[in-house]
Amino acid sequence: MSHALSRWAMIGAMATLLASCGGGGGLFGSETEQQRAAREQGLIEEGFIDDPDRATLFDLFSGADDPNETVQVNRYLWNASLEILDFMPVEAADPFSGIIQFGYGTPPGGSRAYRATVYVQDPALEARSLRVAVQSQGGAVSRDVARQIEDAILTRARQLRIRDANL
Repeated sequence: MSHALSRWAMIGAMATLLASCGGGGGLFGSETEQQRAAREQGLIEEGFIDDPDRATLFDLFSGADDPNETVQVNRYLWNASLEILDFMPVEAADPFSGIIQFGYGTPPGGSRAYRATVYVQDPALEARSLRVAVQSQGGAVSRDVARQIEDAILTRARQLRIRDANL
């Protein structure tokens, strides 16, 4: 008898639970938007559901980038960097991020070997769009050397743009 009674109690509890699911209230009753967001964030942090804002390596290949957020590199600064620092071997170049990494090379008429990293960070042909880091085999060099290289790259980039405008 007690077994049948507990069975009917369980069925009654299940029926009550299912009845409360109707009417849009759900298991959480009249939950506010803030409470729902907090509950969802807790589930994301615990790993029960995926974070919709999480970026992974595979997102690079999805082709779903917003064209308004895509990084653009100024082609004149890019080409001028390659021309001005042509005495250094290119170790790595990524036109999507705007980084060119050069290996050690000795400038014409010089005795010390240098390496450099150029970062073209904006599509505008301006000084703020270009950053150059230079290092010798003995360590870091003065900021003036990097600024002189930046000035040479900017001058050459402007020459390239003027040349293209005259075509």
